Amino acid sequence: MKYIINLCLIMVLLLVSSCSDDDNNLQVSAESFGNIITPNDGQSFVLNPFGEQSNIAMTVTWDEAEYSVQTPVTYLVEVATPGTNFENPIVIGSTTSNNVALTVGALNGYAVQAGITPFSEGQLDLRVKASIGTQSGLSQFTETKTISVTPFTTDLPKIAVPGNHQGWDPPTAPLLASSAFGETDYEGYVWLDGGYKFLAPDATGAFQWGNTDWGDDGNFDGHLVEDGEEDCTATAGYYFLQADTDALTYSATSVSWGIIGAATPTGWDSDTDLVYNSTNKTLEIDIDLVSGPFKFRGNNEWGQFDLGTVDDDGFLQFGGDLTFNGPDGNYHVVLDLSTPREYTYTLTQN
Repeated sequence: MKYIINLCLIMVLLLVSSCSDDDNNLQVSAESFGNIITPNDGQSFVLNPFGEQSNIAMTVTWDEAEYSVQTPVTYLVEVATPGTNFENPIVIGSTTSNNVALTVGALNGYAVQAGITPFSEGQLDLRVKASIGTQSGLSQFTETKTISVTPFTTDLPKIAVPGNHQGWDPPTAPLLASSAFGETDYEGYVWLDGGYKFLAPDATGAFQWGNTDWGDDGNFDGHLVEDGEEDCTATAGYYFLQADTDALTYSATSVSWGIIGAATPTGWDSDTDLVYNSTNKTLEIDIDLVSGPFKFRGNNEWGQFDLGTVDDDGFLQFGGDLTFNGPDGNYHVVLDLSTPREYTYTLTQN
């Protein structure tokens, strides 16, 4: 009986060893990979900045890759600048199925990342890479298709204002923003103290000396030049600064901001002045408030500087009245004009 048991054990061990050898000798090879089905070669995608960004803009589909054994396959969808032979591909999708859907927002981001200028048509090479496990040597690729994409940006173009007020350091300089992409009507609120200039970003969006910059033409009457310029200059104070780098003009208007309205101690008769906080680059005051309308007003007069409306994005706009409807009490009021064309305020009870 003992002999029979030992013989069975030996047979089992031989069978396990044989199976292990077969597995170790199993050879997997890449056999074929089909074509990209969609999008079509040369298809054009014009992306809408005002549409729903979560809508599907493009779906990439392809025939499945085949290997010599049944095994899970990972697919990477890649795009690259045409003519670069995918030296630095951007992976826009990873899946084990045979399709990847891209939203408007996602495709726009990849197009801009690839270097296509917003609001202009550019091309992207597209391919799909198939691989199994960690065996990168078994990668297969579809043929390359080229698509056209017109991306957008919601970021407003900006220029910097380096100067004596911040140590002439471009990377930390306050910014002005234009009204829209492609426009050159820059504006913003800046604390100035002495000389300053206007500085454009480089191709990567960085602000540094060596980029295009503008200064006064020497007459100090609001005209800019690129060459032979002199520093613009201002006495210490808070300014509404405007510069048009196409028309080559600029202006600096001193502004003293205050809060006014029925919600404030002096009603609509006079402003309570806000104080500039150089650390936070904001305008602040502690004040008693009661329920009622109020607004922020510049230079103690009705006219150019009058912030009393909030748009759908939560940014202050000119005209109208704001409303305070919290409990009566003392509040810390902050008017933040440091981000050009995106002005905000907060009321925090003390």
